[in-house]
Amino acid sequence: MRTTILFGGLNRERLVAVASTQALNAALPDADLWFWDVGDTVHETQAQLLQSHKRPFEEPFNSGNPAFGGIAQALDRAKAESRLLVLGLHGGMAENGELQAMCELRGIPFTGSGSASSYLAFDKDAAKRFARIAGLKTTTTLQLDDVDAALAEYGRLIAKPARDGSSYGLIFVNAKQDLVAVRRAAKAEEYLIEPYVAGVEATCAVLEQPDGALMALPPIEIIPAEGAFDYTAKYIAKSTQEICPGRFSPQVSAQLMDHAVRAHKILSCRGYSRSDFIITDNGPVYLETNTLPGLTAASLYPKALKAQGIAFIDFLTGQIALAERRTLGSIGSI
Repeated sequence: MRTTILFGGLNRERLVAVASTQALNAALPDADLWFWDVGDTVHETQAQLLQSHKRPFEEPFNSGNPAFGGIAQALDRAKAESRLLVLGLHGGMAENGELQAMCELRGIPFTGSGSASSYLAFDKDAAKRFARIAGLKTTTTLQLDDVDAALAEYGRLIAKPARDGSSYGLIFVNAKQDLVAVRRAAKAEEYLIEPYVAGVEATCAVLEQPDGALMALPPIEIIPAEGAFDYTAKYIAKSTQEICPGRFSPQVSAQLMDHAVRAHKILSCRGYSRSDFIITDNGPVYLETNTLPGLTAASLYPKALKAQGIAFIDFLTGQIALAERRTLGSIGSI
């Protein structure tokens, strides 16, 4: 089966996707590279061009080649040529289940979670509801019409796109004038509004092993630049600290690992995931789960793999094997 890295995408996380694919390509140099560009065009590209793209988090990538079709045509070709897709993608229809459904309908193996899980996890409010079923503590979801009263009650709020990643669009509401920005942003896309929870930011990755067993990787403590772990703090700012393993007590580390596995299970994730938390005086508070977390050199998931002593290439070959096995199994069960 021919391995192909599909990367880019139509949404604003496509820049992160390019950076992730630089790491994927370095580990899988024999894999073909297909770049999914804005406008829904898919292009073959070369490793040298990809690796020479120096500012992936800030500047768009150009494949250097004409398109051979849109994503539907690309997937038809992947099916005809028996390709397995390593997804170097984040956000939008690449992470909300649409792309996964298109692959599943064609019987194309791909890395990461399936369509139903991706759809569920991508909706932050739905993911919180399921997390509560698994016994995790979550924040309260506030209605836009009630934000004035909520601000008076809680003192501080946080607003973020209900379906997005890489901490795009975060709005910290500290005063009434900040509500103007929230209402303006909510006109363009659905926003999730929550009470601000004070505490230490943390994240914990989960890895599905070749035998299907789940392993929680060492939790990571995040100390963001300027106090907010937004896109700039994640990928551009030099002062953000990501400490792995985090400086948590053994009890808190065990809680984070247990909660991350619970979230992975309740959301029916596959392959790998990463869940985010706030550590309060009363324990971890669940925020969200990423089904296609960043795999860039600066990303959290690779840091956790390294802390666990798992080589990036071993992680990838394991995910490829899982993807192939699942697809062959689903075909055999029809």
